[in-house]
Amino acid sequence: MEPTFFTRANGDRIDYFDSGSGSDLLIYHHGTPAAGPLHEDVLGPAAQNDLRVVELVRPGYGHSTRVPGRSVADVGHIAAELADHLGFDRFVTMGWSGGGPHSLATVALYPDRCVAAMSLAGVAPFDGQGLNFLAGMGQDNLDEFGAAIIGEDAIRAYLSAIEPEIKVITGAQIIDMMSSLLPQEDRNVLTGEYADDEAEIFRWAVSTGIDGWLDDDIAFTQPWGFSVNEISNPVTVWQGDTDLMVPTSHGRWLVDNLPNVDANLVQGHGHLSLATPAFSAGFAWLKANLG
Repeated sequence: MEPTFFTRANGDRIDYFDSGSGSDLLIYHHGTPAAGPLHEDVLGPAAQNDLRVVELVRPGYGHSTRVPGRSVADVGHIAAELADHLGFDRFVTMGWSGGGPHSLATVALYPDRCVAAMSLAGVAPFDGQGLNFLAGMGQDNLDEFGAAIIGEDAIRAYLSAIEPEIKVITGAQIIDMMSSLLPQEDRNVLTGEYADDEAEIFRWAVSTGIDGWLDDDIAFTQPWGFSVNEISNPVTVWQGDTDLMVPTSHGRWLVDNLPNVDANLVQGHGHLSLATPAFSAGFAWLKANLG
């Protein structure tokens, strides 16, 4: 699958991957740094629910024009422009991991158009009251966010050091690369074709550099540009209890602070293993909210 692109009113280019079929639009906000081709884990459940899934490639990834210092809210505005470009007045959105905050931004800023959102193992606000953002993360994420908190020079140095490995990563190498972030449930699914697909996504995400990844990390540690507790439209939250990338405390915080929430705090699942039940049930829930 190859991306296409549209040009924003300000002249910026935005890449996107498009399943191409479906009566209703689902804008997918990819993880960090999981920009890359759509695969059957997403395409299958989308097709079963007659949803056209379109992955918005955030600024700095692929050939999407970088926006230094972008906020989470900035991407919500881009999502609305993408819906305009595709000719949809109403749509739903889903974000996985680092895409979660961007799906919340979309539904927060465009409640008349984005009728519902899904956060799958999504990050909660860094300054969320009562949340220890870093608690429970694996060492790799502690190091990464520790650098992001220091500033752009520090996070650029950190990501640049691992960029060469990720540019050539294979499915067989993923578990070793991410060892501190993978509970047994995630290791069990990172095999065969699924591991190869994930490796392809990672390679694509850094194929033009690390700016998108860097800007994501910084944006998560800064004010998002909207308030989670003012989101009026329904949001379904999926979170596994063994997740070491985005700990279960993030999902619990979102459930406690979203006014109109469908809570799915699932035992016995990690960051990746949760996708199978979440996509199937979550996409059906999103479709139902379109009426």
